[in-house]
Amino acid sequence: MGRIIRQVGPYNITLVKNPYESLVEAIITQQLSGKAADSISGRFKSMYPRYPRPADVLKTSDAKLRRAGLSKMKVSYIKDLSKKIETREIRIRSLEEKSDEEVVEELTKVKGIGRWTAEMFLIFSLGRLDVLPVGDLGLRKGVQRLFSLDELPDAKKIEELAEGWRPYRTVATWYLWKSQNQFDKIG
Repeated sequence: MGRIIRQVGPYNITLVKNPYESLVEAIITQQLSGKAADSISGRFKSMYPRYPRPADVLKTSDAKLRRAGLSKMKVSYIKDLSKKIETREIRIRSLEEKSDEEVVEELTKVKGIGRWTAEMFLIFSLGRLDVLPVGDLGLRKGVQRLFSLDELPDAKKIEELAEGWRPYRTVATWYLWKSQNQFDKIG
């Protein structure tokens, strides 16, 4: 891991301070290439004078959201998130005070938000330092290369191998993500 850290450089993660924006963007980008996600996200944002609030999205017709490039399912997910925030079923501003597992439990009440999306929220919105997203393909590939494993490791194996990274498993994960295109140089 030391060689990877030297190769990649200082840990530098950009946090999205608006939790609603972070979650909407996570839904938009699910299962899309970066270019497609950026395009749809740009069209979505351009529909509003500033980043919309949940109430703004709830007032927007499904057809208009679909014209921005959102699938029918993603429209339903974003509206479900918006409704749960507006009705205070999810108190988005209080998530910061909850444990990682409580945040995952709270966010997965929303249609379209699973464990992986909730973990990305913990990392990229709340800045939590000890998140280990064992279902993330980039992390799995990074662990496979780092430990010279013949096969992609399962969740249990990743947890075992990453135990020594506590309480900075997010940082280790970030380094493995960043190193994906540099492993050949590292050797």
